[in-house]
Amino acid sequence: MKHILKCPKCGSYSMKEQCDCGQNRIEPKPPKYSPEDKYGKYRREAKKMIEDEK
Repeated sequence: MKHILKCPKCGSYSMKEQCDCGQNRIEPKPPKYSPEDKYGKYRREAKKMIEDEK
C-alpha cells in the first residue's frame, strides 16, 4: 500500500518517491507508539541537550 510522501526540501506532497526538485520524498507521519521504544533514550537525551542550550 502506498502512502502520501512529502519532500523535505520544497515541502510538496505526492505519491511519487522522487520529487521534481530532485530530492527523495519521505513519509511525513511519526512512527507508531510502542511501549518497547528502542530509541526513546536517544530522543530524551537529544531533547535535554536542546533544552540545555537555551
